[in-house]
Amino acid sequence: MSQNKLQTKAFSPNKSTRSMSPQMKFPKETYSTNRVEVDVFSKPNVRELNSGILSIVGNTPLVKLENVFKDSHFQLFAKLEMFNPGGSIKDRPALNMLMQAFEKGDLKPGDTIIESSSGNLGIGLAQASAVLGLRFICVIDPKTTQQNINILKAYGAQVELVTEPDPATGDFLPARINRVKSLLASIPNSFWCNQYANLNNARAHYQTMHEIVTAVDGRLDYLFCATGSCGTLRGCSEYIRSHNLKTKIIAVDAKGSVIFGDKRGKRLIPGHGAARVPELFQVGLEDVHVHVSDVDCIIGCRRLLRTEAILAGGSSGGVISAIEKKQQDIPVGATCAAILCDRGERYLDTVYSETWVKNNFGDI
Repeated sequence: MSQNKLQTKAFSPNKSTRSMSPQMKFPKETYSTNRVEVDVFSKPNVRELNSGILSIVGNTPLVKLENVFKDSHFQLFAKLEMFNPGGSIKDRPALNMLMQAFEKGDLKPGDTIIESSSGNLGIGLAQASAVLGLRFICVIDPKTTQQNINILKAYGAQVELVTEPDPATGDFLPARINRVKSLLASIPNSFWCNQYANLNNARAHYQTMHEIVTAVDGRLDYLFCATGSCGTLRGCSEYIRSHNLKTKIIAVDAKGSVIFGDKRGKRLIPGHGAARVPELFQVGLEDVHVHVSDVDCIIGCRRLLRTEAILAGGSSGGVISAIEKKQQDIPVGATCAAILCDRGERYLDTVYSETWVKNNFGDI
């Protein structure tokens, strides 16, 4: 969609926006399973979700940012997804995709989860798998940081490294997906969450949007969110539509990502963007999309840290930079929310490293 001038419309909250969010009416989800003995099935102990670490996934804080755009003509709130137990927004879809698979009978304790991830989703799945009695294999590539690899292994995940990119595209994602499919074919009782196509990814963020809207009593004019698998974008958009809200979504994508039809390009900062258009994507989910560079992400992260003392991940810096790019188009008095996807400790050797930044981008 064109990056048109932002507009806001008045919205009066109604009872439905403050009630528990209803189920999304999506078509049948896409998933992959390699099931043997499908009649043998048991569910996780409910106590594991009501009292254990997984019980605190979601319901993250929404805080008002007073300083990052000081004296601005709009209000800005930040949804701090780093407060999820695994450290990122990906804890939500990780848990939801697994629990829905249990509910449908596609998983039982002892089965093997296989997923392609270079970071946050893998960590979310590793943590959930450890609680739910599942084996987890995470397919990664050389861009995965050593810190993330160490975290995955600490949770008990098996790491499968793809060393060569896809020869046709030069990207690692297709090569990782091919490795996933190969593992699925060879490992009995294995299941691929397939975050790019699994509607339970998006359904998890229906709840994310419900939390944001409830916190501001329905008065939300703009939502800024990073895009990658498009789960957040899809889920938030579906919530807005189903509740007839006037909230506008500004999707923040990486330069070099192909989600919105741009040419594929080199990207160094993970957490947003995609080398192929995810199956979850639909034209019109966003009202406006903004592309941000790796340098934009770095500058945004450091600005957020300097002004608000929030140590956030790379895509969060991109979201802050996107707000700066569009702030002159935001009407006076508007209420905005930004989803900050993860914590910044996993980026200390990249985004927050003077040496890494200088080696890759020079002085900025």
